[in-house]
Amino acid sequence: MDVNLIGVPIFYGSDKKGPEYAPQKLREKNIIQVIRKHNHTVYDMGNMIIPHTKEYNKFYSHPKMKYFDSIICVNTNLAHMVYCSIKGGSFPLVIGGDHSIGLGSISGVSRANKNFAVIWIDAHGDINTIETTQSGNVHGMPLSHAMGIGHPDLVNLYFKGPKIPSDNVFIVGARDLDDGERIIIQERNLNVYSSEIIHKRGIESVTDEIIKQIQKKNIDTIHVSFDIDFIDSPLVPGTGTPVSNGINIENTKTILKMLAQTKLIKSMDIVELNTLLDRNDITADLTIDLIDWIFKYI
Repeated sequence: MDVNLIGVPIFYGSDKKGPEYAPQKLREKNIIQVIRKHNHTVYDMGNMIIPHTKEYNKFYSHPKMKYFDSIICVNTNLAHMVYCSIKGGSFPLVIGGDHSIGLGSISGVSRANKNFAVIWIDAHGDINTIETTQSGNVHGMPLSHAMGIGHPDLVNLYFKGPKIPSDNVFIVGARDLDDGERIIIQERNLNVYSSEIIHKRGIESVTDEIIKQIQKKNIDTIHVSFDIDFIDSPLVPGTGTPVSNGINIENTKTILKMLAQTKLIKSMDIVELNTLLDRNDITADLTIDLIDWIFKYI
């Protein structure tokens, strides 16, 4: 398989410096060689250009959403890179950066293939809007806008309209949800599998249910958007919004393996590795280990 490695060194969505260094860190950790050993061909597409915005100007383009114009610019360009990768027969592996880039990835996948599902593996729902956000950080909003909920400039990013039906979205591992997000979950009847549900039922049962729903819908493509903070916070010191009561490494590998074995994963994000917060590269090394693991089965 041809893999296009796309680095997106952005921290604007989290408003916390550190994730912009992750693409280079993972290259230093031999991400390309790790993927290649599983008989994949890797094309390093380099890092996307990130517009320079001064911190004191973060609300210049929008009074409630930080770095708004820059995030739109980056996500629009990313969407086209993902779209071109898929149409060219390659697997886009998008390395963040913060999770605001999920909107760009999903938009690119959506233009290339309408019959797809998103597995959003994250401690957070990332379905806030301008009305519900408490921080103004856009990394808490990409999934809502991909589903057509929120500010029109984000909803209509890359092309007009929602990018994915809400019933084709599966949020896994969420355990830190804002009140506004809970309302959206109820209104849209979203497929949400909290860490509490995972601990109670087991990761195999939850993943199997997701896969069966996807098969029932005859979905032929899965986009996985994986946030490092899905994993229990003591295990991942190098992430900006850690949450306790998360998922252990064994169960993380189980869900990634089960999803990969469907042979439906055609694109993936890995986000929110914050190298400035990491200790002795614990989180960076774990990220490499997880990439090594999933590409055994993709």
